[in-house]
Amino acid sequence: MREMDRMFENIFKEISARAPKELFREKELPDGTRIRTFGPIVYGYSMTIGPDGVPKIRTFGNVKPEGPFLAPSEVREPIVDVVTTPKFVKVTAELPGVKREDIELYATESKLTISVDKPERKYYKEIDLPAKVDPKSADATYSDGILEVTLKRLKEEEKGERIEIR
Repeated sequence: MREMDRMFENIFKEISARAPKELFREKELPDGTRIRTFGPIVYGYSMTIGPDGVPKIRTFGNVKPEGPFLAPSEVREPIVDVVTTPKFVKVTAELPGVKREDIELYATESKLTISVDKPERKYYKEIDLPAKVDPKSADATYSDGILEVTLKRLKEEEKGERIEIR
């Protein structure tokens, strides 16, 4: 059993030596004891298949792959879901630990940007929307860490006039 303990200890030492220093924090407890914490590391992906049958893969988190290791960032990328209906595009994002007034939203016809820049929490995500929308129609709500933004879709432009070939 001691052999296994030594093996795990060596593995954790190796991981600690390779891990970015920004992920380590030291804290002193009231009794004078110092503890060292690691993290948090958040990285993941979601995959959806659009109406066109094409899979869309989105990543999220506060680290990005950089070679065989993960490169940390102070800014977290929130988990986002985009739903398209014939009349609306609805974006739902998880932004735990922030206040409604800390969230900044910007929209164009084809993109929605979500940003939070506070010392305790930082989030940023640019979302390419699956259809053109009217940015002035945006309606946003935030409750219990969940942001929901609904935008009206713009009518599809006509394909144009048919031209006869002689």
